[in-house]
Amino acid sequence: LFGTDKEELFVPTPSYFEIVYLNPDKPAVIPCRVTSPSAKVTLHREFPAGEIETDGTDIIYDVKKGFVYQHPTSDHKGIVYCKAESQGAPQISIKYHLLYVEVPKGPPSTTIAASSNRAEVSDSVHVICTVLGEPDVDVNFRWQYPGQESERPVIIQNFWRLINRGTGHTTRISKSVLLVEDFEAKDAGNYICIAQNLQGETTVATKVELN
Repeated sequence: LFGTDKEELFVPTPSYFEIVYLNPDKPAVIPCRVTSPSAKVTLHREFPAGEIETDGTDIIYDVKKGFVYQHPTSDHKGIVYCKAESQGAPQISIKYHLLYVEVPKGPPSTTIAASSNRAEVSDSVHVICTVLGEPDVDVNFRWQYPGQESERPVIIQNFWRLINRGTGHTTRISKSVLLVEDFEAKDAGNYICIAQNLQGETTVATKVELN
C-alpha cells in the first residue's frame, strides 16, 4: 500500500464501486477524475483484462468529467477501472460496473391487474399497477377509483426494485398497490392508474365488479 504522505491521484468517491448506466441514446460518463492535471490516466477492462483505447471519438477523456463513451452499446458493458500515473507508482480507481439499458425512452410502460375482477361483499381486493423502466428514471403514480369521492379509505403502497434481465441488462420495476378492504357495492367500477415519468404519462384501467 502507498504511504500516507502519498497524494491521492483520484478524486475520492464514497463507494468501492459504482454503477454506470449505458443508454444507447446518451453519453455515459465513467467519473474517474484526477487531482493532478499532469497525471496520465488510462481506462482498463477487468475481464478480459486489458486497456480500453480512448480513440478521441467514441471514447474520450475529459479532465472535468472522466472517460466519456459517446455512443454506448451493449459491447461496452462489464467492469472497468481507471489507472493514473504521476511520478510514482500507478494508482487504481474504484471499479465501475457498466450496465447496458435497453428500455426505450418514453412514457412509462405500464400494466394493471386486480387480485380478482369479481369480488364478494367484505372481500379484500388489491389492484396492482406495474411499470418496467430504466433504472434511473423515477415513476410517480396517481389513482382514480370508485369510492374516491366519498373518501373511501384505501391503502396505497409504492415500491420499486432493480432486476437483472439477461446479461448486463437492468430494469427497474416500480409498483403501486391499492388495497380495498371490506369490499362493498360502491367499490365496484373502474380502477384507474396514472403512471408518470419525465417523458409523459400512461393511463391504465381495470374493472372490479361485485359478485
